[in-house]
Amino acid sequence: MTDSAADLERREAEYERFVETNLRRNYIAHFAHGMLGMTGFRILMAPTFLPAYLFALTGSNFLVGVGQSLMQAGAAVSPVMSASNIEHRTRVMPAALWIGIAMRVQILGLALAGYFMTGSPLLLATFLFLFLLGFFQGQQRVVFQMLLSKVIPIARRGRLQAYRNVAGAGIAALLSYFAGAWFIEQDVLGNGYATTFLLSFVLTSLGLVVLYRFVREPEPPTVRPQMSMRERLRDFPELLSDRDYRWFLIAQLFAVAARVSLPFYILYAADVMDMSGAAIGLLTVAFLGADTISNILWGHLGDRFGYRLTMILALLVWLVALGLLLVANGPIPIFIAFFGIGASMSGYMMSATTIVLEFGSREDLPMRLALSTSAETTMAAIGPLAGGVIASAFGYVPLFWLSIGLLAVALMVLFFIVREPRNRR
Repeated sequence: MTDSAADLERREAEYERFVETNLRRNYIAHFAHGMLGMTGFRILMAPTFLPAYLFALTGSNFLVGVGQSLMQAGAAVSPVMSASNIEHRTRVMPAALWIGIAMRVQILGLALAGYFMTGSPLLLATFLFLFLLGFFQGQQRVVFQMLLSKVIPIARRGRLQAYRNVAGAGIAALLSYFAGAWFIEQDVLGNGYATTFLLSFVLTSLGLVVLYRFVREPEPPTVRPQMSMRERLRDFPELLSDRDYRWFLIAQLFAVAARVSLPFYILYAADVMDMSGAAIGLLTVAFLGADTISNILWGHLGDRFGYRLTMILALLVWLVALGLLLVANGPIPIFIAFFGIGASMSGYMMSATTIVLEFGSREDLPMRLALSTSAETTMAAIGPLAGGVIASAFGYVPLFWLSIGLLAVALMVLFFIVREPRNRR
C-alpha cells in the first residue's frame, strides 16, 4: 500500500471514530432540533393555515397559487448556490447557521407584515417574504441534509428522522388546533394568522440554537476542490449518468407535479363543511397527527428495506387519500383524507431526502442534493400556479384527477424501473 493510500485509510478510520464517539451527542442534538425547529415549520408549511391566509387576503384561487409558487420558485434557484458554497469546505455548520437565521427572519417578516400592514402592501410584502423563505429553504435543505449525512450513520438516519418527526409533529398537531381555535378564531393580537406565524418563528429559532450549541461535526478525509458554480453545473450530466438516480429524479418530478392540487385541499374542504378557525385547526391536527403516527413506520421500513419502498408506499397512501377527498360528503371523511395526505407527505419527504444520500459518492453529495432539490422545487413552483389557473377555470375536481394521474406515473417509474440503491452495492 502506498503512503498516500495508507494515509487516506488512516484519515477515513479517524473520521469514522469521530462519528461514532460523538454519535449520541449529535443524535440528541438533531432530535431536539427536529422537535423544536420542525414543529414550527410544520405549522407554517401544512396545507391549511398558509393557503387559508392567502385566500383570506385575496379571495382568489389564482393568487393562492401565486403565493405558493413564489415560495417554491425561491427554493428552485438557490440549492446549486448552496452546494457550490459548501462542497469544498470541511465544515458546513457555519453555513447552516447563517442560512437557518435568514430563513427564520422571513417567517418573522410574515408575522410583522400581518400585524402592521393592510391591503396591497400587505399582499406584496407577504409574497416577498414567501419568495425569500423559499430561497433560503432551498439552501437549508442541501446544507442540513449534508450535515446529517456527516454525523449520523446511514443505518440510523431513518429512525432518527422518525423519532424527531414524531415528537415535532405531535407538538405541532396540538399547537395547530390551539392556533386555529384560539389565535385565528379569536383574532389574537389583531391578526390570528400573524400570531400563528410568530409562534412558528419562536419554535424554529429555539431549534436552531440547540443544533448550533450541541452538534460536533467531523472533518471528512476528502473534499472536492473549490470550483465555480458554472463549472459544477457542467457536471450535472455526469450525475445523471447513473441510470437509477436519473429515473428516480423523473419519478420525483411526477410526484412533485402531483402537488398541483395541494394548496386547494383546504379550499375544497370549505365547500363541503363549515370552515371556521377551529375546523382549520382540526384538519391541521389530522395532517400533522398522521405525520406523528406514521413516521416511526416510515423510518423503520426505510432503515430495514430501503427508501424506494417507503416512497412507493407513501405515494399509494396519497393516491387513496386523494380519492377519498373526492367522494367526501362531510367532516369525518375529510378528516380521514387529510390524515392520509399527512401520512403520505411525511413518508414522501423522508424517502425523497434520504434516498438521495445513497446514490453515488460522498464528494458528489452536495451537488446531488442540489440537483434533486432544484428539480423538485422548480416543478413545485410551476404546480401551484398551474393549479390556481385550473381551479379558477374548471374547479377543484379536474385538478384532483390530474394529480391522481401524475401520481400513477410516478408509481410506475419507481416500481418498474428504479432499483433500490443499497441492493446495487
